[in-house]
Amino acid sequence: MKIALAQIDTTIGDFEGNVDRMVRFAQRAAERRADLVVFPELAVCGYPPRDLVEKPEFIRRSEQELERLAGLLPPALPAVVGYVRRSRAREGKPVSDAAALVRGGKVELDYAKILLPFYDVFDESRYFEPGSSLGLFDLEKSRLALTICEDIWNDKNFWKKRLYSRDPAAESAAAGAQIILNIAASPFSTEKIAVRREMLRTYAREHRATVVYVNQVGGNDQLVFDGSSMAFNPKGELCARAKSFEEDLVIFDTEGGEREIREGPASEAEAVYQALVLGTRDYVAKCGFEKVIVGLSGGIDSSLVATLAADAVGPANVLGVGMPGPYSSSASLRDAEALASNLKIDFRVTPITQVFECYLQTLDQAFEGRPRDVTEENIQARIRGNILMALSNKFGALLLSTGNKSELAVGYCTLYGDMAGGLAVIADVPKTLVYQLARYANRDGERIPQACLEKAPSAELRLNQTDQDTLPAYDVLDVILRAYIEENLSAQEMVDKYKLDPELVRDTIRRVNAAEYKRQQAAPALKVTAKAFGMGRRYPIAQKFLE
Repeated sequence: MKIALAQIDTTIGDFEGNVDRMVRFAQRAAERRADLVVFPELAVCGYPPRDLVEKPEFIRRSEQELERLAGLLPPALPAVVGYVRRSRAREGKPVSDAAALVRGGKVELDYAKILLPFYDVFDESRYFEPGSSLGLFDLEKSRLALTICEDIWNDKNFWKKRLYSRDPAAESAAAGAQIILNIAASPFSTEKIAVRREMLRTYAREHRATVVYVNQVGGNDQLVFDGSSMAFNPKGELCARAKSFEEDLVIFDTEGGEREIREGPASEAEAVYQALVLGTRDYVAKCGFEKVIVGLSGGIDSSLVATLAADAVGPANVLGVGMPGPYSSSASLRDAEALASNLKIDFRVTPITQVFECYLQTLDQAFEGRPRDVTEENIQARIRGNILMALSNKFGALLLSTGNKSELAVGYCTLYGDMAGGLAVIADVPKTLVYQLARYANRDGERIPQACLEKAPSAELRLNQTDQDTLPAYDVLDVILRAYIEENLSAQEMVDKYKLDPELVRDTIRRVNAAEYKRQQAAPALKVTAKAFGMGRRYPIAQKFLE
């Protein structure tokens, strides 16, 4: 049997566009003589729809568009399609995350997702009623089973601790399924591609079943889906693999034959870079923008964001803005100009010193008798934010903020200043990873000036300022932040595990907790780590718990 893995990029609520995309991919699969084509989870409506599923019209459109799709697909080619529909349970939530087997213009089988994740970025038990029955069917003399994403993430042979009492994939194999189909919308994060691969390989080998995994690709709001769809034979051998971070169609022949295996990212830095490019491109396009604006300071963060933006939307659609102030070095402006020239993006300079002096004069009476401090530093950042937002409004371009995860974690950022923008491209990228990504961006020649990688990081808001005036070295800070945010370790556990200074650990934790009010006002951040600020990390602002 030839199974087509149709890895597509869907847009939430774009029913017509999503259906048209599936029809095109199904026609390609038919031309390649596939016996079955498989699409990702909730492909009809897009994932994650979140509170849209509470709108009856959204559900009606999803059901209606599935029927329309059934009539448009090649009649001789069965298809597995993910969609949202009304629940058929007597009690519980009104809707279900479902997979339909469509054949000959009709829905022959409908399966509701059994395991509903409710952790990190997932809210599925908030919305969906879980299914209870397995999705078994016969095709080409084989017994197949439908499963949806989390349904295959509970294998006792892979996970030390399981989250659910049921294992729908294992139950399906025990019921005679020779081929397990898993349609998914599994977001990218560092190391996730490798974990998925080993999990699916283990499942296929331990249960002696063929596993076909079809994942969504593309960016939807903060989430980036890498695709990386795969198929394994019962020996656990990889027999098919789609591209990462691109739409793709690959054929898996269950009888053997030629193996269609695309190469994946060669390094974690490459994977994260591709994820950020894809997430930026889709966010800009799906929100209706064509052009973006980036404030260029001559530092490593803004240089990386501008480079990602140029790769995502094209250099012609990127405007870089230099805004030198009273403490900006001439070298920083030169570095920003060099970057813009290397990237071939538009660049303009708007000095802020005169505006800053007007602010100081205006506030002199109110601030009388008080020394200048971080207040005046923040004014400069807010002037820059105001200028960038004015350009965004005037030209209808999306402003990309440039702060990294390390800064956002400890509050080393200014509300309504450098935090201004419609998308925070690297807000889930620790500072040490920023440097790795910059070096990756320069792999084929210098785009980000070498000086940006070598100079001491500085906000340049006062004379001779560097980040390390108030922050520990980033290689130390990032260890603490990863341990606290991603590993969820206590202060003492961090000290013991990483041999860190106890007071430095406690001070960093205090900074992280105190900056929560800032993060909850930040622009949406593209998620690339295991625990990102935003929809995946939900802490109260007003709280007094301190480890």
